Order: sequence, then structure tokens, then C-alpha cells
Amino acid sequence: MDADCHDYAKLRMQTPYKPRQLLVKVRDRSSVRGRLICGALDLPCALGRSGLVQRKREGDGGTPIGVFPLKFGFYRAEKAVKPMTRMPLRATRPSDGWCDQPGDRNYNRPVRLPYPASAEKMWRTDHLYDICLVPANNHVPRISGLGSAIFIHLASIDFQPTEGCIGLQRQDMLKLLAVIGPGDQLVIGRYF
Repeated sequence: MDADCHDYAKLRMQTPYKPRQLLVKVRDRSSVRGRLICGALDLPCALGRSGLVQRKREGDGGTPIGVFPLKFGFYRAEKAVKPMTRMPLRATRPSDGWCDQPGDRNYNRPVRLPYPASAEKMWRTDHLYDICLVPANNHVPRISGLGSAIFIHLASIDFQPTEGCIGLQRQDMLKLLAVIGPGDQLVIGRYF
């Protein structure tokens, strides 16, 4: 993070916090790119390969339409310092996973690897999960098969569609983290 952004983030941490909305806007439901808008920030984002979906299903490649509170996040401590943010973040460990097996008791929850059911690795060889935020999609109640591991994470180098997540460029993720906090809501499905 450059010095100006870092100074701004430190100032933001010292002021009272008012929850806000992060709006994901698209041209139409089939769009695989959109805009994530939070206050004055207007950031390009990658979306799921199937665009936006009203009824999310495991493996459909869609980004779910809805309102989802932001819960917490992960970051790779060996690759960068902890980002300045009010959001609760914890360093990822090589044993971190996220269960994506419908029917498993830990479906759509963090798990420790190796895990007996299918689970996504949070410690990846690429950079996508170097910084990762967890919105409460299909968290309470968790319904088997209605989608798991929907994150806001770093976008691929060539900004390819995701498997249903929202992807941001690293510098944009750092800008976003500097202004968000607990109680913020991710709103997916606005049109422009």
C-alpha cells in the first residue's frame, strides 16, 4: 500500500465507524464483470463465469444475488503485512480449507486440511486468496447445495471470471479494506 493510502487508512481507524453498503453493479445478469461501489470508491470487479444467479447452486459458477453481511477475512502473512482495516482478518495457514461438499456437517464452513470431504484450499499456490473476505452467503441457515466458498478475493492477472466469487485487483482490495468494517453489507445485483 502506498504512503498516502496507508496514512488515510490509519486516519480512518481513528474515527467513529458507520456501517455502509458495498454495491455490486452489472449491465445485465449475464455479465462476468461489474463495478463494486463503496462510498467514493468505484472499482472494477470480476464475477462468476455464469454471471449473477437468483438461485445459487453448488458448482453453477454464478455469483449470488442478494444482501450479505461481511463476516471476516483472511490474508497471507508471509506475502504481505496485515492490511489496514477494521474488518477482522486472520493469517491463513497451510492447513486452512473451506468445505464445499454438500451433505457434509461442515458444508460452507472453514475446516482444517486434510479433511475427509471435499474442501477448497485457502492456502493457494496462486495469489487469488492472498487477501480474501467472507460475506455471509448461505451461512445462517446453511442449506446443503446452495453454494459455498463465495468470497471477495483477488482477481486473476487477466481478470478472468471466477467460480462465483467477486475478484478485485490487489490495489483495489487494499483501498476497499481501508474503508470497510464490521456491519457492512455486500449488495449484489444492482444494474447500471
